[in-house]
This record gives sequence, structure tokens and C-alpha cells, in this order.
Amino acid sequence: MDARTIIAHLRRGQRPTGEELAWFAKGLASGAVTDAQAGAFAMAVCLKGLGEAGRVALTRAMRDSGAVLEWDLPGPVLDKHSTGGVGDCVSLLLAPALAACGAYVPMISGRGLGHTGGTLDKLEAIPGVRTDVTTDRLRQITRDIGCAIVAANDDVAPADRRLYAVRDVTGTVESIDLITASILSKKLAAGLEGLVLDVKTGSGAFMKSLGEAEALARALVATAQGAGCMTTALITDMSQPLATAAGNALEVIEVMETLTGTSVNAALWDLTAALGGEALALGGLAADPDDGAERIEAALESGQAAEVFGRMVAALGGPADFVERWPDRLPSAPVMREVVSGVEGHVTMIDGEALGLAVVTLGGGRLTGGDRINPSVGLSDIAGVGEHVSADLPLAIIHAASEAEADAAEAVVRAAFILGDEEVVEPPLIYDRIDG
Repeated sequence: MDARTIIAHLRRGQRPTGEELAWFAKGLASGAVTDAQAGAFAMAVCLKGLGEAGRVALTRAMRDSGAVLEWDLPGPVLDKHSTGGVGDCVSLLLAPALAACGAYVPMISGRGLGHTGGTLDKLEAIPGVRTDVTTDRLRQITRDIGCAIVAANDDVAPADRRLYAVRDVTGTVESIDLITASILSKKLAAGLEGLVLDVKTGSGAFMKSLGEAEALARALVATAQGAGCMTTALITDMSQPLATAAGNALEVIEVMETLTGTSVNAALWDLTAALGGEALALGGLAADPDDGAERIEAALESGQAAEVFGRMVAALGGPADFVERWPDRLPSAPVMREVVSGVEGHVTMIDGEALGLAVVTLGGGRLTGGDRINPSVGLSDIAGVGEHVSADLPLAIIHAASEAEADAAEAVVRAAFILGDEEVVEPPLIYDRIDG
């Protein structure tokens, strides 16, 4: 077998065999497949597709390209994954809340992809935190603390590490086959007993329509269950940013406000509880998702989740007093600028992707694979759909490294909001639940 033949077959619409996909995944991991060939493969998959059997085969091949963890713990090993959005920082709330409820959460996460923020980039906005850890360290933190939010190291799904980076810079992100294989290869390599998926739909998601999101959710659930991992999915709204901030340190601020109860973001709270309830039910720690959601809320309200989060931050190299001193520990941008609409009206629509790209352009994400991230930049106080704004009330506040960068972002942010005279109803947070 060779990469050129497999790519040529794909380009002609021929579905690759399981053996061919296993060979390609090994080539990605070993370096036998070049970056150019990986990009061509990703584009061919985007255009022609793999089919259900090929999707399962690629997922397993990428999982098996590295180590597959096994656990011997006194509780279920559970996890959650989001398909990506703007202002989506639920993972930072959910992992410690699940751990406080008796689960063990080895959360292997990703960095920013396209216009969406990455959980690892957000966590690393905390000074000192490093998420690139060895497998042994992942095991130790998970065992001792209950959760660890870390990067996939060289031992875990190395084929996905190569393909993930290529997809981000070659315009091949929006493929159900590649998204499914990428997400599940890492998650299944973590040795999970239960997985809950947050599949986003709307302007800030990769899957813009509800139909596309449902197709992805069903593909993910079917593939994961076919590989032996109990899985459910919630299809949730991304027609507006989930938090009122977008940007790494700014989203950590909202997480800490919610964890410590100083200013609870209702959408973050409700979605964390719903996803956590599903996970606890899958792991046998709750009678059903509603019971699980109540347990997650209790962990948040009691401060147990905040305590676990603080211990995890310290274990990853962050400040030992972060939960107590977080306002002093996070970086801030030197330039802050309000973006006003100039007219009065109700926010009827938000282009979430445009807001996400504005954050990337400010330096909060990557335009090329090697770009460094500025953790302090982004948007805060983002107005929501249905909100009434006056001519001088800000639609958002830009946090930038310079006045010039704030200038460039201002017009983009203003154009992302559509205002109207009529009142509009805020969209539901959760559209559907997929369990098979």
C-alpha cells in the first residue's frame, strides 16, 4: 500500500478498506505519510466521504495508532466532548463537577480549531499551567484528583495529532467523517466507560443547521457505541456565544465567577448540569439524567467543584491559590474598547463565526499552525439574542493588544450583530437528545 494510491482511490469515489485506513493511520503516526499527503487525504474525505464502515475503521485505526489506556479505579471513567463553538468553556466547569460526584475524568482535549476556541488554550491562560503531560502523569492526576484536562501526548492517538493540525490550516474541518474520527480516536484511547457529546448547531458552530448537527450526533453516537463505549449526545445551541465572553483568559473569568458563585452565567450552569447529568447516568452514579443534573448542581453550589478545579490547576503547574486569587492571576489586555451599535433595537441575530474569527485575528487563536496565542485578548460583555440595546449601549467590549488591532476588530464585531425593531425569542439551549 502507499499514500498516493489510497488518495487516488478516494478522489475517484472509491471507499478505502479497513486495511488501507489502518495503514494510512500508521503512516500518519510514523511520518511515512507527508503533510501534503495528509492534507490531500483530508480534502478527499471532505469531498467524497468514507461511509459508515469507513468512519468506524478510521476511528479505530487512529485510536490504535498509539497507546490505549486501561484503568483500575474505584469509580467510572467518564468524559464529555464538545464539537466546538464560541464562548464554550463548559469543560472547565464539568470535569471538576463530575470528579466531585465520584467520577474519574481523563479529559484529553484540543486547542483552537478554525474560529472556535480550544479548551487547552483557555486552561493555559492560567499562568504556569501546562497541559502537555506524560501518560503516567495523566494517570496520577486523574487518580489523585479525579480529573485532568490535558493534551493528547505522543502516546495517545498520534495519527490524530498529525491530521488535526493539517485540517486546521487546509480548510477541511467541516467533515463528519474526520470530525468523528478525530474526536473519538482520542476519547476511546482514554479508556472511557461513558461519554457524553455536546454537538453544537448555529452560526458559531461548524454544523450550521440542525439537520447537519443531528447527522453528526448520530454518527458520533453510533461509532462510539459500535466501539463499545456507552454514549449519548445533546444537540445544543450555538446561534450565539454560550458565555458572554470569547477569548481564553476572559472565558476563564466567567468559569471562575460561575464556580465561585460570584456571578453565575445561567447558560453555562444549565448546560454543565445537563451534560453532567447524562454522564453520571451513563456511569451509574445517578438514577437518570435528571438525578445526575441535580448532583452536578449540588457540586457547583457547594464549592466542591471549585475545590477540585483548584487542585487540578496546581497539579498542572498553576498557582496553588488560584481559586482564591484568580482575579489577580489572569492576564489582561492593555486596550479595552466598547463597540456600540449607533442605533436602538433588539438583537435578532448574531454571526458567531464572525465573532470567533475576530478573536482569532486579535491573537486569541491561530491563523497558521505555529502561531502563538495571546491569552488576554478577546471579547467580553457580548450582547445576546433577544436583548434590547440602545444606541450607546455596547454590543461587546474588545480586549486588544493595541489600538490598531482594536480598530480592525471593531467593524467586524459591529457587523456580526443584526438589530431589529421587533422582539425576538431567545433560542432554546438544548434542541434534542440522541442515544442511539
